[in-house]
Amino acid sequence: MPGLPAVDDDQLVRAAEGAGEQAYAPYSGYRVGAALLGWDGRVHLGVNVENASYPAGLCAERAALAAAVGGGQRRFLALAVAVEGPLPGAPCGLCRQALAEFGSDLRVVMSAIGGPRRTATLAELLPLPFGPANLDVR
Repeated sequence: MPGLPAVDDDQLVRAAEGAGEQAYAPYSGYRVGAALLGWDGRVHLGVNVENASYPAGLCAERAALAAAVGGGQRRFLALAVAVEGPLPGAPCGLCRQALAEFGSDLRVVMSAIGGPRRTATLAELLPLPFGPANLDVR
């Protein structure tokens, strides 16, 4: 689309990797960084934040989404997720659903630091999201 910033997967993955260095993962040791590119070219970062009460933890993808929304961003081009592990880290189901609120055409780059990478659209990762149309009860 004209006027939109180009998506540089390498640069976005590096931003996610850098963010992941600040992750708080004392229980699992599975550090995750996320970098969410908005339509205005700003990159919003997030990290996973674990908690001794496991359900109270926060995924990096939703942390990046919260930072972006808090910064006034509502439209996104791409998300990079970088994990310290042997396989690329895909967003969990809850993160997929949260991201789908803002559109399903999001490009998702999943990376294992120093290892393989995989790319998909959010629609491919979550083909049947629950959305505003599901709430129309009239």
